[in-house]
Amino acid sequence: MPVGFLTQEQRDGFGRYVDSPSREELERYFHLSDEDREAIQVLRGNHNRLGYAVLLTTVRFVGVLPDKPAAVPVEVLQVLCRQLAIPDPDCLQRYSDHRRWIHATDIQNRFGYRHFTDPGIGFRLSRWLYALCWTGTDRPGVLFERATSWLFTQKVLLPGVSQLERFIAQLRSRVEERLWFTLGRSVTEEQRLQLQDLLTVAEGNRSSRLDQLRSGPVMVSGPALIRALRRLDDVRGIGITLPAAAHIPPSRIAALARFANTAKVTAINRLPASRRMATLVAFALCLEATAHDDALEVLEALLRDLFSNAEKADKKARMRSLKDLDRSAATLAAACKVVLDSSISDDNVRARLFNDLPRTTLEKALEGVMLVSMQELAV
Repeated sequence: MPVGFLTQEQRDGFGRYVDSPSREELERYFHLSDEDREAIQVLRGNHNRLGYAVLLTTVRFVGVLPDKPAAVPVEVLQVLCRQLAIPDPDCLQRYSDHRRWIHATDIQNRFGYRHFTDPGIGFRLSRWLYALCWTGTDRPGVLFERATSWLFTQKVLLPGVSQLERFIAQLRSRVEERLWFTLGRSVTEEQRLQLQDLLTVAEGNRSSRLDQLRSGPVMVSGPALIRALRRLDDVRGIGITLPAAAHIPPSRIAALARFANTAKVTAINRLPASRRMATLVAFALCLEATAHDDALEVLEALLRDLFSNAEKADKKARMRSLKDLDRSAATLAAACKVVLDSSISDDNVRARLFNDLPRTTLEKALEGVMLVSMQELAV
């Protein structure tokens, strides 16, 4: 990865005052405790006491011992002068470089500040950052901010911005190389050849197999479901599985797979061999789950359409049967009126009934009512 990954804002704000500290920052970082005062009051001259206080509070706030104590913001000088009862902040102009060097050494010894190059510091920071890089996908700029916070917490004087930048770049490169190596050695030679074939364009085709595999279904139809299932079968045919001992975080594999899903085939071909193979392995591992989900989505949509159409057909059939039932019920109701008419004698009921309503009409009406009743009972 490129070494120069920091923004200009990050470079300008590293180990120096960018703006004047806020009121909360002045109260938190520039308040002199009893231990601070004990170390300061033994010094001779206001310029020495103020210079020592500036060094001590500045290293707590920005992480470095300033080369020019007089260049700190005016608000800092005012707060320190008020605490030390020094009437004139301009006395700091008499603070010599020799005294600054002596006081800087005393602050490091008394308050436990160490240099970045001290034994063990780089190793501990490497272990901490390595774990972050291996388990996450933070950008280099974010890792730089986290490393700076770690150095503050551990009371380590900040190194040069370029030195820390190179440190992080080299560490991320080691993590990436380990990831590529681990993914590359998890496949057999046959699988390696299959993955390499994904980048080739067969005669008569305009796209590679990689392009074809990463193109999921776009329609809901029977042929689309068949293509989705064949795509899933092709991916499973590669047969790539990671051993449990690999311990590769899923987020790292997903990041490589995202690149393989969006980059052009020519861009993947230009990658170094180890990274190219790791990218294809990650693509195959993640694509199986994606292809499986795509096939299930098409199947679900097809079943939903099928049941929806069946429900609509059932409603239409029910509406038709209700209309037939209404006609049959009206016919039977007319027959019941004739039967229940007391003005018609029992001997003439059948004759009158069949005269008004033919026998075939009544039989059809009765058959229609019984048919709808049986359908309702079946439901």
